[in-house]
Amino acid sequence: MPRITTQDGAEIYYKDWGSGPPVVFSHGWPLNGDAFEDQMFFLASHGYRCIAHDRRGHGRSSQPWAGNDMDTYADDLATLIEALDLSNAVLAGHSTGGGEVTRYVGRHGTQRVAKVVLIGAVPPLMLKTQKNPEGQPKETFDEIRTGVLANRSQFWKDLSLLFYGYNRPGAEVSEAVRSAFWHQAMMAGFPASYFCVEAFSETDFTEDLKKFDVPTLILHGDDDQIVPIEASARQSAKLVKNARLEVYKGAPHGMCTTLKERVNADLLAFIGERKAEAA
Repeated sequence: MPRITTQDGAEIYYKDWGSGPPVVFSHGWPLNGDAFEDQMFFLASHGYRCIAHDRRGHGRSSQPWAGNDMDTYADDLATLIEALDLSNAVLAGHSTGGGEVTRYVGRHGTQRVAKVVLIGAVPPLMLKTQKNPEGQPKETFDEIRTGVLANRSQFWKDLSLLFYGYNRPGAEVSEAVRSAFWHQAMMAGFPASYFCVEAFSETDFTEDLKKFDVPTLILHGDDDQIVPIEASARQSAKLVKNARLEVYKGAPHGMCTTLKERVNADLLAFIGERKAEAA
């Protein structure tokens, strides 16, 4: 399986489909690169090279005790991009992956980046503070950690209901989708499952967002129960110069699966603008 090795020796698995301008996907917690397969297959079929890695501690990558923080995640992404010698890449991040992409821009700049897409992403800050009153209280994230420690397998099953909005009245529940979520989540190592909660909830990406200088598309559901839109996408859109915010009415956090056709079309349209400009 294709892998790259980071500076501290962690091995990062990645998949690389198609050919053409590169699109690099960063997945959410506690999933892995498989979470973006619908988007990858679609875009690879439309002339793009699609790359998705399993974040350290997740999926088929190494499960080190150390490095489950946004700086290291971003540096791992940089190592992947440099190892594959990618240029003019589109970086697309969902949830925690949106934080990873944002911190990458903050730490490594946009020399290799053409555009950014943030989907249901955690920036600028999920935690409620005096300066971020619309965030969620620390107790919310303490409960997540408690659930991981108590019975990780059951916690993932329960979380899938909120993730895809299957707990809403009239929702068409797919047990197959829930099973796929559980399977990916159980591939995440225990340290990453636990420590990543602090990384995605307490990292402040405000200054990173201010460094964005490439076209940016922000996609977010207004019924996202995992990363509520008011403290995330709406604030990020104010911080990123000329960002385009597309709000999916009634959409859940896992809209890359439940609304994959719409997400795919929006990605193709946004990414395709670069092709048209280059031509």
